[in-house]
Amino acid sequence: MIKDETNPYFVAELETGYVVIGDHQLFHGYTLFLCKQHKTELHFLDEDFKNKFLIEMSKVSEAVYNAFHPDKLNYELLGNGDSHLHWHIFPRRESDKVKGPVWWTDTAIMDSDDVRPSDEELESMKSRLFIELEKLTPIVTRGNFT
Repeated sequence: MIKDETNPYFVAELETGYVVIGDHQLFHGYTLFLCKQHKTELHFLDEDFKNKFLIEMSKVSEAVYNAFHPDKLNYELLGNGDSHLHWHIFPRRESDKVKGPVWWTDTAIMDSDDVRPSDEELESMKSRLFIELEKLTPIVTRGNFT
C-alpha cells in the first residue's frame, strides 16, 4: 500500500524502513517502523544495514517522543503474527487506563473503532511526527498529508 500510495497511515520513508502511524491509537502516538528488507530476524540483516536500521529505529522513537510527549516509550520487535521485521513504538503515560505490558491488553480494546483516529486526528499526528523526523534523520519520501 505504501508503494501504491494508498496507505493513509504512511508518514515517511527512511533509508531502511517506513514510518507508519498505528491504525488504532489506544496509546496515543503508537507508531510502527517497517523494515524495507523482508527478513524475520535482526541477525539475518547484513551488518551495515542492521546498524543503520537500529539507528533509524532510535531516531523514529525519538521523533515519536518529541511529537507526542509520553512519560515513557515501549519498544517491541515481535514477529509471531507477521514474520517481517517491524518495530512497535508505544508512547506510555501514567494516565493510561491500561497498565502493564501492551500485549496484555484485550485485542477487543486495542483494536476497537473507539481508538481509531479520525481523519483530522490522523493528519495532525502524521504532520507532527514528520516535523520531528525531519529534525533527526534524512527522509527519502514523505506521505501524502498536509
